[in-house]
Amino acid sequence: MRIYQSELRSLEGESFRLPQDQLLLIVNVASKCGATPQYSGLERLQEGYAYRGFSVIGVPCDQFAGQEPGSAEEIRLFCAMTYGISFPLLEKSEVNGPKRLPLYAELTKTRDSSGLAGDVAWNFEKFLVAPGGKVLNRFRTSVQPEDPEVISAIEENLPG
Repeated sequence: MRIYQSELRSLEGESFRLPQDQLLLIVNVASKCGATPQYSGLERLQEGYAYRGFSVIGVPCDQFAGQEPGSAEEIRLFCAMTYGISFPLLEKSEVNGPKRLPLYAELTKTRDSSGLAGDVAWNFEKFLVAPGGKVLNRFRTSVQPEDPEVISAIEENLPG
């Protein structure tokens, strides 16, 4: 439940609450990264599973080589025009260090498939969160959104 206690803001600066009844894939995103094409796979997941109680949540972050330099308006336009993003985007935030989003203080306690927890290593790291707030999986940048491991974890944990 601790992840729901974080005060969050949408990309437009409005108050935002993580939906507690949905399976979430929370991803730190960036517009100018070699992994940016993962937006396509993330959007396909959103389109394919939203009706079943699933949502991607994007968290723009500029902590990795300055790869998300844009304003909120520039980020929204890029995501809409380039990838047709329909999932929620939060305000640009830090995911590591003393100013990290409290949500990420919780998420980064989760170990990846090799048993490592701690700081986010790069853009497009993915955390799968069950309805109710339990962090189920952590997928590093190298794991594509539509990797069979991700698809299997989503399908096994969809609500209802």
